[in-house]
Amino acid sequence: MKHLEDVAPAHAVDALAVILGLQATDPTASTTVRDPGEAVGRHVADSLSAIELPYVAGARRITDLGSGAGWPGLALAAALPDAHVWLVESAIRHCRYLERAVELSGLTNATVVHARVEEWSGQHDVVTARALAALPVLVEYAAPLLELGGHFVAWKGAASPEETAAGAVAAGIVGLEPVEVIPVVPYEGARDHSLHVFRKIGETPERFPRRPGMATKRPLA
Repeated sequence: MKHLEDVAPAHAVDALAVILGLQATDPTASTTVRDPGEAVGRHVADSLSAIELPYVAGARRITDLGSGAGWPGLALAAALPDAHVWLVESAIRHCRYLERAVELSGLTNATVVHARVEEWSGQHDVVTARALAALPVLVEYAAPLLELGGHFVAWKGAASPEETAAGAVAAGIVGLEPVEVIPVVPYEGARDHSLHVFRKIGETPERFPRRPGMATKRPLA
């Protein structure tokens, strides 16, 4: 079993230890993985697999969509102190948990946003989402929030060729292009983990974002 010191930068260990302790005892944390030892791999190492990417490591404005229990957003905030991370979550009870996690861990570079993804705005150099939705939905969520040249990173399990192809089609509609799919093995026994990366290469049409719920009801692809 991995320890925090094995997977996180030294400056991030204390904050992440506090968050894992809170997650283990707070019933409002949106996760079934509560044991801190198990969560080091399944949550922290998985989240931090993205800091190997230079555009994530060098990011200054990161939005994490559908944050839930705070992964990857809290891990990225702890590991990247020069970046500011917005944790966007629509469920108020999850937001309250995230606010406690941010306060107790002392992460001054993380802000909890109670909003639907479609209602959040701003220009960010990186947008992230982990286990949130299918790729066509995710690229539609992410595109309006990215500056030109910015990157969207989606943590996915096994994505079918059909989902990947549909994500590429949807990306083209909203001004993104697929960059790469990076297989990752964040912990022993992990299977079918990958980072799907998109880059913003053109302006997103003004009709996006569509009103809340439309991306899932009528996916672009």
